[in-house]
Amino acid sequence: MEDSYRHRGLRKKLVESIREKGIVDKAVLAAIEKIPRHFFLDSSFLEFAYQDKPFPIGSGQTISQPFTVAFQSELLAVKRGMKVLEIGTGSGYQACVLAEMGAKVFSIERQRKLFIRTKQFLQTLPYKVNLFLGDGNEGVAAYAPYDRILITAAAPEIPEKLLEQLKPGGMIVIPHGADDIQQMLRIIKNDDGSTTTEEHGAFRFVPLLPDLGND
Repeated sequence: MEDSYRHRGLRKKLVESIREKGIVDKAVLAAIEKIPRHFFLDSSFLEFAYQDKPFPIGSGQTISQPFTVAFQSELLAVKRGMKVLEIGTGSGYQACVLAEMGAKVFSIERQRKLFIRTKQFLQTLPYKVNLFLGDGNEGVAAYAPYDRILITAAAPEIPEKLLEQLKPGGMIVIPHGADDIQQMLRIIKNDDGSTTTEEHGAFRFVPLLPDLGND
């Protein structure tokens, strides 16, 4: 797929839009400017790839609005070399943003068709993302502990197993709530195992589902 001069220009405009909405992390903005978002969308959405909107990607899932990707990425405060667990691979776009920022990315997806498609697609890109098929509520204990955990779907509760897989001093960013609108939380795991929770505004996400046989 081509990444044309026009596409790069549209990404610059998208980054300016995101910056105007309050994103200041230079690594986040650079990653969004570099990664061709149109690669991650169905060809019927190519003309809309650089609008600041979410789009469907199949299996009842969406590719998040670029501002939301940037907002969550900024909240994570990722430093190069950190191990980041992403819950909900989806199209793989968020995972690639984290990888471009220098993270070692581990990502889990429960939808089998989406997992297979995204795994094949990511092999065509220059980003190393470790993908897993399974229930995001369970995390990926084999590679724990993680410096950061990012949840890209609405969670009615904070999954206890994810807290267990987080390093002391680490952070979870999660859209929390069972209603149509969720509160974006950043949860910091203290050295004694307790947690400190910050609220960072209202967002709307598809729900985080348990494993249902990997349909």
